[in-house]
Amino acid sequence: MTRVIGVRFRPAGKIYFFAPGKYNIHTGDKVIVETARGVEFGTVVTGQKDVEDDKITQPLKPVIRIATQDDIRKEEKNREKEKEAFGICLEKIRKHGLEMKLIDAEYTFDNNKVLFYFTADGRIDFRELVKDLASVFRTRIELRQIGVRDETKIRGGIGICGRPLCCNTYLSEFAPVSIKMAKEQNLSLNPSKISGVCGRLMCCLTNEEETYEELNSRLPSNGDHVTTPEGLRGDVQSVNVLRQQVKVIVTLDNDEKEIREYKASELRFKPKRKKKDVKLSKEELAQLKALEEKNGASKLDDE
Repeated sequence: MTRVIGVRFRPAGKIYFFAPGKYNIHTGDKVIVETARGVEFGTVVTGQKDVEDDKITQPLKPVIRIATQDDIRKEEKNREKEKEAFGICLEKIRKHGLEMKLIDAEYTFDNNKVLFYFTADGRIDFRELVKDLASVFRTRIELRQIGVRDETKIRGGIGICGRPLCCNTYLSEFAPVSIKMAKEQNLSLNPSKISGVCGRLMCCLTNEEETYEELNSRLPSNGDHVTTPEGLRGDVQSVNVLRQQVKVIVTLDNDEKEIREYKASELRFKPKRKKKDVKLSKEELAQLKALEEKNGASKLDDE
Protein backbone atom coordinates (compact mmCIF):
# COMPACT_ATOMS: atom_id res chain seq x y z
CA MET A 1 0.00 0.00 0.00
CA THR A 2 1.15 3.52 -0.83
CA ARG A 3 -0.01 6.80 0.69
CA VAL A 4 -1.31 9.14 -2.04
CA ILE A 5 -3.49 12.16 -2.74
CA GLY A 6 -5.78 12.64 -5.78
CA VAL A 7 -5.33 15.81 -7.84
CA ARG A 8 -7.37 17.33 -10.65
CA PHE A 9 -6.11 19.99 -13.04
CA ARG A 10 -9.42 20.88 -14.69
CA PRO A 11 -13.06 20.73 -13.47
CA ALA A 12 -14.36 17.16 -13.91
CA GLY A 13 -10.94 16.15 -15.20
CA LYS A 14 -9.24 12.85 -14.56
CA ILE A 15 -7.83 12.31 -11.06
CA TYR A 16 -4.08 11.70 -10.84
CA PHE A 17 -2.20 10.30 -7.84
CA PHE A 18 0.80 12.00 -6.22
CA ALA A 19 2.82 11.31 -3.10
CA PRO A 20 2.06 13.89 -0.35
CA GLY A 21 5.60 13.61 1.02
CA LYS A 22 6.22 15.75 4.09
CA TYR A 23 3.13 17.92 3.55
CA ASN A 24 -0.11 17.63 5.52
CA ILE A 25 -2.53 17.98 2.59
CA HIS A 26 -6.33 18.05 2.74
CA THR A 27 -9.16 17.96 0.23
CA GLY A 28 -9.61 21.36 -1.44
CA ASP A 29 -5.96 22.41 -1.07
CA LYS A 30 -4.12 23.79 -4.10
CA VAL A 31 -0.81 22.11 -4.89
CA ILE A 32 2.08 22.39 -7.31
CA VAL A 33 3.13 19.08 -8.86
CA GLU A 34 5.33 17.82 -11.68
CA THR A 35 3.61 15.97 -14.52
CA ALA A 36 4.58 14.59 -17.92
CA ARG A 37 3.58 17.98 -19.36
CA GLY A 38 5.65 19.96 -16.89
CA VAL A 39 4.97 21.72 -13.59
CA GLU A 40 1.21 22.05 -13.01
CA PHE A 41 -1.22 23.72 -10.60
CA GLY A 42 -3.93 21.38 -9.32
CA THR A 43 -6.70 20.97 -6.76
CA VAL A 44 -6.73 18.13 -4.25
CA VAL A 45 -10.01 16.21 -4.61
CA THR A 46 -9.18 13.15 -2.51
CA GLY A 47 -7.24 13.53 0.73
CA GLN A 48 -4.44 11.29 1.87
CA LYS A 49 -5.29 7.61 1.62
CA ASP A 50 -3.58 4.26 1.08
CA VAL A 51 -3.89 2.73 -2.39
CA GLU A 52 -2.77 -0.68 -3.64
CA ASP A 53 0.51 -0.55 -5.51
CA ASP A 54 -0.90 -2.11 -8.70
CA LYS A 55 -3.33 0.82 -9.07
CA ILE A 56 -0.52 3.36 -9.22
CA THR A 57 1.44 4.34 -12.30
CA GLN A 58 5.09 4.31 -11.34
CA PRO A 59 7.13 6.29 -10.67
CA LEU A 60 4.81 8.13 -8.28
CA LYS A 61 5.87 11.77 -8.26
CA PRO A 62 5.81 13.81 -5.04
CA VAL A 63 4.05 17.11 -4.43
CA ILE A 64 6.50 19.97 -4.99
CA ARG A 65 4.70 22.29 -2.55
CA ILE A 66 1.35 23.49 -1.34
CA ALA A 67 0.37 26.45 -3.53
CA THR A 68 1.16 29.90 -2.14
CA GLN A 69 -0.76 33.10 -2.83
CA ASP A 70 1.83 33.96 -5.48
CA ASP A 71 1.15 30.59 -7.15
CA ILE A 72 -2.60 31.24 -7.12
CA ARG A 73 -2.12 34.70 -8.67
CA LYS A 74 0.14 33.20 -11.34
CA GLU A 75 -2.48 30.57 -12.16
CA GLU A 76 -5.14 33.28 -12.52
CA LYS A 77 -2.80 35.22 -14.80
CA ASN A 78 -2.28 32.08 -16.90
CA ARG A 79 -6.05 31.75 -17.34
CA GLU A 80 -6.13 35.30 -18.71
CA LYS A 81 -3.21 34.58 -21.03
CA GLU A 82 -5.07 31.54 -22.37
CA LYS A 83 -7.87 33.79 -23.65
CA GLU A 84 -5.33 35.90 -25.51
CA ALA A 85 -3.58 32.80 -26.88
CA PHE A 86 -6.93 31.44 -28.09
CA GLY A 87 -7.58 34.57 -30.13
CA ILE A 88 -4.10 34.57 -31.66
CA CYS A 89 -4.39 30.92 -32.63
CA LEU A 90 -7.76 31.56 -34.29
CA GLU A 91 -6.20 34.26 -36.45
CA LYS A 92 -3.33 31.96 -37.44
CA ILE A 93 -5.72 29.16 -38.37
CA ARG A 94 -7.61 31.52 -40.67
CA LYS A 95 -4.34 32.75 -42.14
CA HIS A 96 -3.24 29.21 -43.02
CA GLY A 97 -6.71 28.26 -44.27
CA LEU A 98 -6.93 25.11 -42.16
CA GLU A 99 -10.22 23.19 -41.81
CA MET A 100 -10.09 22.87 -38.02
CA LYS A 101 -12.21 24.14 -35.14
CA LEU A 102 -10.29 25.54 -32.19
CA ILE A 103 -11.82 24.49 -28.87
CA ASP A 104 -9.52 25.62 -26.07
CA ALA A 105 -6.08 26.91 -25.18
CA GLU A 106 -4.15 25.90 -22.08
CA TYR A 107 -0.88 27.03 -20.50
CA THR A 108 1.12 24.79 -18.22
CA PHE A 109 1.76 26.42 -14.86
CA ASP A 110 5.45 27.07 -15.60
CA ASN A 111 4.57 28.47 -19.08
CA ASN A 112 6.85 25.83 -20.57
CA LYS A 113 4.17 24.76 -23.04
CA VAL A 114 0.95 26.03 -24.63
CA LEU A 115 -1.61 23.41 -25.66
CA PHE A 116 -4.32 24.05 -28.23
CA TYR A 117 -7.26 21.64 -28.49
CA PHE A 118 -9.16 21.36 -31.77
CA THR A 119 -11.60 19.19 -33.69
CA ALA A 120 -11.49 18.33 -37.38
CA ASP A 121 -13.12 15.86 -39.75
CA GLY A 122 -9.81 14.26 -40.74
CA ARG A 123 -6.07 14.62 -40.35
CA ILE A 124 -4.70 18.15 -40.48
CA ASP A 125 -1.20 19.14 -41.56
CA PHE A 126 -0.54 21.88 -38.99
CA ARG A 127 3.26 21.92 -39.10
CA GLU A 128 3.42 25.44 -40.52
CA LEU A 129 0.83 26.60 -37.99
CA VAL A 130 2.98 25.25 -35.13
CA LYS A 131 6.03 27.09 -36.45
CA ASP A 132 4.02 30.30 -36.72
CA LEU A 133 2.65 29.95 -33.18
CA ALA A 134 6.10 29.12 -31.76
CA SER A 135 7.49 32.34 -33.23
CA VAL A 136 4.74 34.29 -31.46
CA PHE A 137 4.72 32.61 -28.03
CA ARG A 138 8.41 31.58 -27.97
CA THR A 139 7.68 28.41 -26.06
CA ARG A 140 6.76 24.80 -26.84
CA ILE A 141 3.51 24.43 -28.79
CA GLU A 142 1.29 21.34 -28.80
CA LEU A 143 -1.82 20.97 -30.96
CA ARG A 144 -4.08 18.13 -29.82
CA GLN A 145 -7.00 16.84 -31.88
CA ILE A 146 -9.96 15.74 -29.75
CA GLY A 147 -13.38 14.18 -30.37
CA VAL A 148 -16.81 15.75 -30.08
CA ARG A 149 -17.36 14.25 -26.62
CA ASP A 150 -14.17 15.88 -25.34
CA GLU A 151 -15.20 19.15 -26.99
CA THR A 152 -18.51 19.11 -25.11
CA LYS A 153 -16.74 18.21 -21.87
CA ILE A 154 -14.49 21.25 -22.21
CA ARG A 155 -17.15 23.73 -23.32
CA GLY A 156 -20.02 22.53 -21.16
CA GLY A 157 -23.69 23.33 -21.70
CA ILE A 158 -27.20 22.37 -20.63
CA GLY A 159 -28.66 18.94 -21.34
CA ILE A 160 -32.25 18.16 -22.36
CA CYS A 161 -32.90 17.51 -18.65
CA GLY A 162 -32.28 21.21 -17.98
CA ARG A 163 -29.18 20.57 -15.87
CA PRO A 164 -25.48 21.24 -16.62
CA LEU A 165 -23.87 18.43 -18.61
CA CYS A 166 -22.64 15.46 -16.56
CA CYS A 167 -19.35 15.28 -18.48
CA ASN A 168 -18.57 18.91 -17.67
CA THR A 169 -19.55 18.79 -14.00
CA TYR A 170 -18.51 15.47 -12.45
CA LEU A 171 -17.71 12.67 -14.94
CA SER A 172 -13.96 12.07 -14.85
CA GLU A 173 -14.01 9.61 -17.74
CA PHE A 174 -16.49 8.61 -20.43
CA ALA A 175 -18.24 5.30 -19.80
CA PRO A 176 -19.14 2.92 -22.66
CA VAL A 177 -22.70 3.54 -23.86
CA SER A 178 -24.76 1.13 -25.97
CA ILE A 179 -27.96 1.56 -27.97
CA LYS A 180 -29.25 -1.55 -26.19
CA MET A 181 -29.19 0.39 -22.93
CA ALA A 182 -31.95 2.61 -24.32
CA LYS A 183 -33.95 -0.45 -25.35
CA GLU A 184 -33.46 -2.04 -21.92
CA GLN A 185 -34.96 1.09 -20.36
CA ASN A 186 -37.89 1.15 -22.83
CA LEU A 187 -36.79 4.49 -24.25
CA SER A 188 -37.64 5.71 -27.72
CA LEU A 189 -34.83 5.06 -30.21
CA ASN A 190 -35.49 8.47 -31.74
CA PRO A 191 -32.01 10.04 -32.13
CA SER A 192 -33.23 13.40 -30.81
CA LYS A 193 -34.38 11.72 -27.58
CA ILE A 194 -31.29 9.69 -26.69
CA SER A 195 -28.47 11.80 -28.15
CA GLY A 196 -26.63 14.36 -26.04
CA VAL A 197 -25.40 17.83 -26.97
CA CYS A 198 -22.31 16.19 -28.50
CA GLY A 199 -24.45 14.13 -30.90
CA ARG A 200 -23.41 10.84 -29.29
CA LEU A 201 -25.53 8.62 -27.07
CA MET A 202 -26.20 10.29 -23.72
CA CYS A 203 -23.80 9.28 -20.93
CA CYS A 204 -26.69 9.17 -18.44
CA LEU A 205 -28.05 6.03 -20.16
CA THR A 206 -25.55 4.16 -17.98
CA ASN A 207 -26.86 5.62 -14.70
CA GLU A 208 -29.86 3.31 -14.30
CA GLU A 209 -28.76 0.48 -16.59
CA GLU A 210 -27.97 -2.00 -13.81
CA THR A 211 -31.27 -1.29 -12.06
CA TYR A 212 -33.32 -1.75 -15.24
CA GLU A 213 -31.40 -4.88 -16.16
CA GLU A 214 -32.21 -6.37 -12.76
CA LEU A 215 -35.87 -5.30 -12.85
CA ASN A 216 -36.38 -6.50 -16.42
CA SER A 217 -34.96 -9.90 -15.55
CA ARG A 218 -38.02 -10.44 -13.31
CA LEU A 219 -40.52 -9.46 -16.00
CA PRO A 220 -41.90 -11.18 -19.11
CA SER A 221 -41.67 -9.41 -22.47
CA ASN A 222 -44.61 -8.00 -24.41
CA GLY A 223 -46.32 -10.84 -26.22
CA ASP A 224 -44.99 -13.57 -23.94
CA HIS A 225 -47.33 -16.36 -22.81
CA VAL A 226 -47.97 -16.40 -19.06
CA THR A 227 -50.09 -18.30 -16.56
CA THR A 228 -52.08 -16.26 -14.04
CA PRO A 229 -52.71 -17.13 -10.36
CA GLU A 230 -56.22 -18.32 -11.38
CA GLY A 231 -54.69 -20.80 -13.80
CA LEU A 232 -55.69 -18.79 -16.88
CA ARG A 233 -53.42 -18.56 -19.93
CA GLY A 234 -52.75 -15.17 -21.38
CA ASP A 235 -50.49 -12.93 -23.43
CA VAL A 236 -48.59 -9.98 -22.02
CA GLN A 237 -49.94 -6.67 -23.32
CA SER A 238 -47.60 -4.31 -21.44
CA VAL A 239 -45.31 -4.13 -18.43
CA ASN A 240 -44.58 -1.45 -15.86
CA VAL A 241 -40.92 -1.96 -15.04
CA LEU A 242 -40.66 0.22 -11.94
CA ARG A 243 -43.92 -1.01 -10.37
CA GLN A 244 -43.21 -4.60 -11.47
CA GLN A 245 -46.77 -4.93 -12.76
CA VAL A 246 -47.94 -6.72 -15.91
CA LYS A 247 -51.09 -6.25 -18.00
CA VAL A 248 -52.24 -9.59 -19.44
CA ILE A 249 -54.88 -10.39 -22.05
CA VAL A 250 -56.49 -13.53 -20.61
CA THR A 251 -58.98 -15.88 -22.29
CA LEU A 252 -61.97 -16.72 -20.10
CA ASP A 253 -64.01 -19.95 -20.13
CA ASN A 254 -66.55 -18.46 -22.57
CA ASP A 255 -63.68 -17.58 -24.98
CA GLU A 256 -64.02 -13.90 -24.17
CA LYS A 257 -60.85 -11.90 -23.69
CA GLU A 258 -60.20 -9.56 -20.82
CA ILE A 259 -57.28 -7.36 -19.74
CA ARG A 260 -56.16 -7.94 -16.18
CA GLU A 261 -53.24 -6.53 -14.21
CA TYR A 262 -50.99 -8.67 -11.99
CA LYS A 263 -47.82 -8.37 -10.00
CA ALA A 264 -44.96 -9.98 -11.89
CA SER A 265 -44.24 -12.25 -8.93
CA GLU A 266 -47.74 -13.77 -9.23
CA LEU A 267 -47.27 -14.93 -12.82
CA ARG A 268 -45.59 -18.02 -14.20
CA PHE A 269 -43.51 -17.60 -17.37
CA LYS A 270 -40.22 -18.56 -18.93
CA PRO A 271 -37.26 -16.51 -17.61
CA LYS A 272 -36.26 -13.65 -19.86
CA ARG A 273 -33.25 -14.12 -22.09
CA LYS A 274 -29.99 -12.60 -20.95
CA LYS A 275 -29.31 -9.07 -22.06
CA LYS A 276 -26.63 -10.13 -24.53
CA ASP A 277 -29.26 -12.15 -26.40
CA VAL A 278 -31.72 -9.26 -26.73
CA LYS A 279 -32.65 -8.70 -30.37
CA LEU A 280 -33.86 -5.51 -32.01
CA SER A 281 -37.00 -5.49 -34.15
CA LYS A 282 -36.95 -4.35 -37.80
CA GLU A 283 -38.37 -0.97 -36.81
CA GLU A 284 -35.75 -0.56 -34.08
CA LEU A 285 -32.99 -1.59 -36.48
CA ALA A 286 -34.20 1.10 -38.90
CA GLN A 287 -34.11 3.69 -36.11
CA LEU A 288 -30.66 2.47 -35.12
CA LYS A 289 -29.43 2.86 -38.69
CA ALA A 290 -30.74 6.44 -38.73
CA LEU A 291 -28.94 7.14 -35.47
CA GLU A 292 -25.71 5.65 -36.83
CA GLU A 293 -25.95 7.86 -39.93
CA LYS A 294 -26.46 10.88 -37.70
CA ASN A 295 -23.50 10.08 -35.45
CA GLY A 296 -21.19 8.49 -37.99
CA ALA A 297 -21.24 4.74 -38.64
CA SER A 298 -18.16 3.96 -36.57
CA LYS A 299 -18.93 6.34 -33.74
CA LEU A 300 -22.06 4.89 -32.21
CA ASP A 301 -20.29 4.32 -28.94
CA ASP A 302 -19.51 0.81 -27.79
CA GLU A 303 -22.38 -1.03 -29.50
